[in-house]
Amino acid sequence: MNRAAAKHLIERYFQQLTDGCGNGDCTNECCASCRDFRPLDKNLAAAKALELFKINAKLCNPPPSSEDDPDDRMSETEPGSTKEDFSDVHYLTENTVCGILSFCEEQGDYSALIRVVGRIFSSSEALTKSFRKDEPVAPKNRAPSEPTDVVEQEKQSAETAGASCAAPDEGLEEMLDPCEVTVDIGAVRRVYDRILSLDQVESALVNALVYLTPNMELDLEYLDVYETSPDYLNIFIIVLENGNLHSPEYLETALPQFCKAMSKLPVAALARLSRLWSRYGLAHIRRMTETFQQLITFTVVSNDYDGENLVNDDAAVVAATQCLKVAFYASILGGDVDVEHNEDEEEDAESDELTLHELLGEERLYKKGPPADPLETELGVRPVDSIRPLLPYEDFVNESLNEVVEMDKDFTFFKVNAETKFSFQSCPFILSVVTKNQGLYYDNRIRMYSERRLTALYSMVQGQQPNPFLKLKVRRDHIIDDALVRLEMISMENPSDLKKQLFVEFEGEQGVDEGGVSKEFFQLVLEEIFNPDIGMFSYDDDTKLFWFNSSSLENEAQYTLVGLVLGLAIYNNCILDVHFPMVVYRKLMGKKGTYLDLSDCHPSLFQSLKKLLEYGGNVEEDMMLTYQISHTDLFGNPMLHDLKEEGDQIPVTADNRQEFVDTYADYILNKSVERQFNAFRKGFLMVTKESPLKYLFRPEEVEMLICGSRKLDFEALEKTTEYDGGYSKDSQIVKDFWETIHSFGEEQKRLFLQFTTGTDRAPVGGLGKLKMIIAKNGSDTDRLPTSHTCFNALLLPEYSSKDKLRERLLKAITYAKGFGML
Repeated sequence: MNRAAAKHLIERYFQQLTDGCGNGDCTNECCASCRDFRPLDKNLAAAKALELFKINAKLCNPPPSSEDDPDDRMSETEPGSTKEDFSDVHYLTENTVCGILSFCEEQGDYSALIRVVGRIFSSSEALTKSFRKDEPVAPKNRAPSEPTDVVEQEKQSAETAGASCAAPDEGLEEMLDPCEVTVDIGAVRRVYDRILSLDQVESALVNALVYLTPNMELDLEYLDVYETSPDYLNIFIIVLENGNLHSPEYLETALPQFCKAMSKLPVAALARLSRLWSRYGLAHIRRMTETFQQLITFTVVSNDYDGENLVNDDAAVVAATQCLKVAFYASILGGDVDVEHNEDEEEDAESDELTLHELLGEERLYKKGPPADPLETELGVRPVDSIRPLLPYEDFVNESLNEVVEMDKDFTFFKVNAETKFSFQSCPFILSVVTKNQGLYYDNRIRMYSERRLTALYSMVQGQQPNPFLKLKVRRDHIIDDALVRLEMISMENPSDLKKQLFVEFEGEQGVDEGGVSKEFFQLVLEEIFNPDIGMFSYDDDTKLFWFNSSSLENEAQYTLVGLVLGLAIYNNCILDVHFPMVVYRKLMGKKGTYLDLSDCHPSLFQSLKKLLEYGGNVEEDMMLTYQISHTDLFGNPMLHDLKEEGDQIPVTADNRQEFVDTYADYILNKSVERQFNAFRKGFLMVTKESPLKYLFRPEEVEMLICGSRKLDFEALEKTTEYDGGYSKDSQIVKDFWETIHSFGEEQKRLFLQFTTGTDRAPVGGLGKLKMIIAKNGSDTDRLPTSHTCFNALLLPEYSSKDKLRERLLKAITYAKGFGML
């Protein structure tokens, strides 16, 4: 028996378990009409139907024609059926619906339309045939010689239908265009516009969808129906054109069940759907996104989740999230995409030797990043390839979900139980940067603890003193030399030590690094490296951004150190004050710089090239440009470079100006700084290569991880600050303190943050995510306020006046430098 025949029999078993055969004296224990039968819900009935099919259980004959049985109504093909009940309608077309509507309007009764809509929309076979661009041939009347037994009829008709389908291996390969479908979308939309204004029809659609979806789940999960008949996708295309899916009538039962069925579609089908939606434009993708988002929000706010009842186990939320992924990639495909211009990535040579993680059975926790998303692979596009999506990325983030997801549990599912448990990190677009940062934090911490365990194990075996931290002892006046030598030795001798928790000690100072000393170390290193006098980076006064100096005399080790510092900052959860254009983070994520990236790092050049592309006159005669360009070296002297061999002999014309612009941008952003950037990226990847960073975050989010938030909201900081030592938010000194802080200028506020937390940047999510503590440090005194930057704690004496508080605080934050013991 082929798949189509099996599908029909399972549907019959399901109907028998839910509706029965209609015989009040039925003795079949597997029939709902039997007196001893215990009623089943639809999920249990679906599973039971599959079991009965496998053992070839008894199947009752259906009752005579009944208006309550959609399957029987659909199978009525007797020539004697009256036209008024439209029982001879086996699929829908726009003309058919319009004809039925006209008949109902004349009669003043829409019950015929309601019956037909309910019957067709509750049958996967009928819906697949509906609204075709080329209307299929109507089935002929049954010949007298055909079998009369209903079950045998179904088996034979199912096999006949299956024989006409393409073979499983041919279904998709024969389609010339993966976006081409047999549904007439315009007709579907016009039909919905006419029938959705009728409340009774809406109710029939909801009920039909509830009846249809369990059968669709069975078809897709156990019968692989899409591989046999790619037109099965028509059902999802037609149903999802319903503009009322986000309304309460659908949200409770029909839409969750439909999303579960849609999530069972194979990747090839989801990719076709995503490509199709990408062609429908912004309004359609926004409606799809809002529909799935509304279902997720509705489900989340309607339930209580905790450590035992996880949102990851809610089938409706999981299915809607997986459906939202289709809309997410449609938004990317429908916008501006650059799938070319990728940086060359070095592949690690695989070793046959077992690592210690593998010997300890922990290889799943420390595998090199997550596998590529199957839908992403099928579509051949990644989020990092997107230049400008149709919908902003923020529209795909669900705040209600972010509030209830348990990231510690979700991380475990993501790294260890991916085959059996759903992790929202497999759909990172729905998570906020703050939530994803929590997942990255868990990943980094587990790696740190692992390195400690391995260090302890090695020390026991080798009889050496364990060194569980990445220790750096540096002198303030030689910080670059000391850090460079130490990190270079570690990266060459034992790169895994870079995965240990950073512990910095300044020579001659008593500060113990609980996070604050590391923050200052990073700041001092960056101040030294980005000093224009060193010449490693050039600074643009207009954009306030740094770019790699192509004429730098520094060796590659210096650039590797900068990359290491950025990687270590992410790994150790530190915020850095770096000012790179976005193209640097795009290149770190694997993309090359292009003409459009010049807009933020070389705006003047970008405007000049843009005018060249838009120029309507004679480019060659008016512009007099060639493929030879000029730029300045480290000392400001002009240098000439040929973008092509003998470039000074090749004029720029209207025909080749796009090529000239692309080649110019490629030289400035990629080729001229290839040596410097490759060393920089090498250092960055030494720390982050095995991290899920590249999978979870987009380039702009990586910038936020490294640099923090640029907006300083001290009102939010005040709301989240805690008090200790006798202070409270109602203490007079505390009120005076916040009035003083709010009166500070931008520069003074940054100095205060630097003094209290070790950095003048807000963490990911803003200052509201910073847990600052203000503790009482004695009564009125002339001593200055002090701080524990490791713990974001301010020790504030109870000054006698607001003026004294302001004067003491300003002096403390202005002249603070170095660490000591109190």
